[in-house]
Amino acid sequence: MRQMKTPLFSGLLEHANRNPIQFHIPGHKKGMGMHPAFREFIGENALSIDLINIAPLDDLHHPKAMIKEAQDLAAEAFGADHTFFSVQGTSGAIMAMIMATCKPGDKIIVPRNVHKSVMSAIIFAGAVPIFIHPAMDERLGISHGITVKAVQKALETHPDAAALLVINPTYFGIAGDLREIVRTAHNYEIPVLVDEAHGVHIHFHEDLPISAMQAGADMAATSVHKLGGSLTQTSILNVREGLVDVDRVKTVMSMLTTTSTSYIFLASLDMARQHLALNGHLLAEQAMQLAEKARNLINEIPRIYCVGKEILGKPATFAMDPTKLLIHVRDLGITGWEVENWLRNKYNIEVEMSDLYNILCFVTAGDTEESIQTLVNALRDLSVEFAHVQAEEKPTISLPNIPLLSTTPRDAFYAETEIVPLAEAAGRVTTEFIMVYPPGIPIFLPGEVITEENIAYILENIRVGLPVQGPEDETLKTIKVVKRQTAISG
Repeated sequence: MRQMKTPLFSGLLEHANRNPIQFHIPGHKKGMGMHPAFREFIGENALSIDLINIAPLDDLHHPKAMIKEAQDLAAEAFGADHTFFSVQGTSGAIMAMIMATCKPGDKIIVPRNVHKSVMSAIIFAGAVPIFIHPAMDERLGISHGITVKAVQKALETHPDAAALLVINPTYFGIAGDLREIVRTAHNYEIPVLVDEAHGVHIHFHEDLPISAMQAGADMAATSVHKLGGSLTQTSILNVREGLVDVDRVKTVMSMLTTTSTSYIFLASLDMARQHLALNGHLLAEQAMQLAEKARNLINEIPRIYCVGKEILGKPATFAMDPTKLLIHVRDLGITGWEVENWLRNKYNIEVEMSDLYNILCFVTAGDTEESIQTLVNALRDLSVEFAHVQAEEKPTISLPNIPLLSTTPRDAFYAETEIVPLAEAAGRVTTEFIMVYPPGIPIFLPGEVITEENIAYILENIRVGLPVQGPEDETLKTIKVVKRQTAISG
């Protein structure tokens, strides 16, 4: 019954209904001070609750009333000891996890295929990343998660690490054995931080991968807006007491959060939590049924393959979220990017992502039988239109060795730099990110030593047509490196 309450949204409505005369920001004053066309489009209801942290509405930085109650209800719903609302997206919550557990010089064990917010936080914290290669899927050209065995090896080598970060589930909906990974890290009394950007819904259905809190993780940055029904840019940070200093987490969250927090955003988190707590199982069930129907129909289409449970059974593919439709199109003889553009132009369909071999579609309870059927019909037409095209031989996807870290990413990021030809850069310390799609795993990160092997790897990927991204010089002729200091002669 407690989960029926919506203290934040209800409090905002009560305040808006009192219709006070506003002598505070935002300056549009319930929309009257903004462009009339925009006011009309957004609507009076939304503008009436576009407010700031005046006394009756509590304060996200020091919550004592409606925001505190809303966060406590979220903690209860997600099985956490504490939950903090983020209006800085999951990126802000991920940064807070890392900066609350790592100080300058601390080691943090992370998968090589982490989101850029992880590397940003490592730079801000001055931490030292210890990378684990994720498991590769040669057929699909994507990376999965990390294995228990790889985590155990990293912990044996670095038992002094300050934290371990895990992605659960991956962008493509694949999960490793998170419970065992957590147990392994806790044997070393090392906290487990989970990037749960794509897993807000998994907590609410037994046929989905287990959530970070269910697995016993210490912190999880969980994106509510992606698949949980709140507004874009809203997320939560779930925290379990024990190996994590909750007061430090609060401090870091406050440091990273705007003082002009959006109450529309906060209210959408409050309402999404209530909806998930009361109806999350039903919503997930509806989405899974729609996705399974789509998967079965897509797999009847010649030369198109939608990944299903047959992918499970290996250490890095322990469980999957079936609401993610990973659709492999390489056998059509065209790229995923071409399919994305074709669907946009011919069917007005927008997909979540495309790469060289795949497109990715998310299915939620916001979908309908009609939207699913439109996607299937479009893919049938696609198969017919490209029936005459022959698939070229698939380039081999391999992973280069992880380079030696010469200096912390932070020191490399702030170092004086110079530009050198890539072909002559072996032995230098890079200050840039370089990665290849697929699989989207960095070849170089700031602070790493460039090797002849990895230069050859980059050039080979360019030769076979795989896109290399990251450096300022998009031609890849040059790379920025730490400037060599000239000796001072006496």
